[in-house]
Amino acid sequence: MTGRVRNCIGSRGGLFIALTLLAVSILCAPSAVSASDFDSGRAAFRVKFGDEVTPYRVTGAFVVPGEKLNIGIPAGKTLGLCHLDAGMGRIEERGRNKWIWEAPLEPGDLSIVIRCPELADSMVLNVFVMVPLDNLESGYLNDYCIGEYPSASHNVLPVYAPPKGFIEVTEKNFRREVSPHFRIGQFICKQTGDYPKYLVLRERLILKLELVLENFNAAGYRYDTFHIMSGYRTPHYNKAIGNVKHSRHLWGGAADIYPDNDLDGMMDDLNHDGRIDYRDAEILYEIIDRMGGTPAHKPFLGGLARYKKTSSHGPFVHVDVRGTKARW
Repeated sequence: MTGRVRNCIGSRGGLFIALTLLAVSILCAPSAVSASDFDSGRAAFRVKFGDEVTPYRVTGAFVVPGEKLNIGIPAGKTLGLCHLDAGMGRIEERGRNKWIWEAPLEPGDLSIVIRCPELADSMVLNVFVMVPLDNLESGYLNDYCIGEYPSASHNVLPVYAPPKGFIEVTEKNFRREVSPHFRIGQFICKQTGDYPKYLVLRERLILKLELVLENFNAAGYRYDTFHIMSGYRTPHYNKAIGNVKHSRHLWGGAADIYPDNDLDGMMDDLNHDGRIDYRDAEILYEIIDRMGGTPAHKPFLGGLARYKKTSSHGPFVHVDVRGTKARW
């Protein structure tokens, strides 16, 4: 991209916006669960990585080249020695079941495995080494239109600072798991553009979606994932659809979701009244809202809203991890 000066929205005429990426949603969505019990994908132990704690056997993690990531098993769990294996990057032991892992200097994706022989169980961190923000040139990364993030200033909250990097999603890795029931390709922006595509995604959002899915199944609705109608939005796409400037979607901390076992691109008839409408979204909304008072939900405080069916989309529910409670 050296030597090219262009404007993401203007000089190239912009990118045409796709209404949906139905093929991606079908490829990314795991198959619907059967009548058997829902498998949460939880391991026999927890792992802390960076600021997050995961109980799941597979979890996505996002770092920039050369970043050092603290990994460990939280205190309170008496275990024998566990082992951390990484095919790439440097590992430094910092005490019993505590490590510092240093990411490679080149973007890409890899797996870190934490094995606990005493429990006969293991966890996998699927790590994506991101393309640094500095590689963004006139709103583009490798011909993929990102746009421009609002400029950071002293009076802007840290959650609205430009992201430190972008996850590169290719035709090879877009099915890669970021949790037991979600894959990286489910979160890409719904704008046109060839691979590689780029996105921003917060680990905390993924962990919240897993918790929501688990509670949804506990309420008697058997689903193995949610359809993500809108995950990440590039600033370019967000502006094109006329959304608010500081939408949490731009920072990878929000998702518009609905349950869709038959993969028809529409929320399922949850209340079995023969209609797909606001009342179906209300069921999911209420389940999520009731989670707000539980200790397990405390780290995932954020926004929650339900939306009615329109001429361009069906009903859905918005969830985010902004850190403060918001309802609309």
